[in-house]
Amino acid sequence: MAVKIRLTRMGAKKRPTYRIVATDSRRPRDGQYLELIGTYAPIDVLEKQVKINEEVALKWLNKGAIPTDTVRNLFSKEGIMKKFADSKKKDN
Repeated sequence: MAVKIRLTRMGAKKRPTYRIVATDSRRPRDGQYLELIGTYAPIDVLEKQVKINEEVALKWLNKGAIPTDTVRNLFSKEGIMKKFADSKKKDN
């Protein structure tokens, strides 16, 4: 089973919010997921809102889950990808 970390769309028409989830790559975009990692609201009144549970994200990355390009960018902005790379260096 190939696990991906990707976005599922929520929210109203023209006002999307997304959940960042770990899911089987064969499942539909808005289908069942394995675990909720965080949320992302690109259209917010004041600023973009990103909330990510760092421990869960690192757990799935260490298990071999592959993030999509958008999720990878969100993780990079939050510093999670740097921590993941550092943990990989410590293991080697």
